[in-house]
Amino acid sequence: MRSFLPAVAEQLFKDIQKIYEEKSQIPDDLLIALKFVFGSCALQALDLVDKHSVTCLSSPSGRKVYQVTGGSGRLYTCFTSCHYCPCPAFAYAVLRRNDGLLCKHLLGVYLSQAMGLTQQESVSDKHITTVMAGGSAASS
Repeated sequence: MRSFLPAVAEQLFKDIQKIYEEKSQIPDDLLIALKFVFGSCALQALDLVDKHSVTCLSSPSGRKVYQVTGGSGRLYTCFTSCHYCPCPAFAYAVLRRNDGLLCKHLLGVYLSQAMGLTQQESVSDKHITTVMAGGSAASS
């Protein structure tokens, strides 16, 4: 599913999923590992998850896209299938400088999935096509 991430990141998400299912919290050792692997965006991503800022839009045809409401209130459409977020931090830190694996929005998507806290919204195929093309996020 996330084959573009290093194995250590994949394992970290699996560990978080397992422990969070059992205890409904992430222990300190995994929080430290998150910070080590993902850097400063780890805390910001956890904040997005705590604020229920991650929504998975799914259509009857099976297409899925994630929308993350950033700290400023701006909505970012994230694509896990191709590891992309349109935010400036992703373009600069991840793509240009190669300083990190993910921006806080993509990390928030993966953490919310691992923790089972992703908001779910069913939308029409027309709506998801519009969202994927960069159009308005208003429900149709």
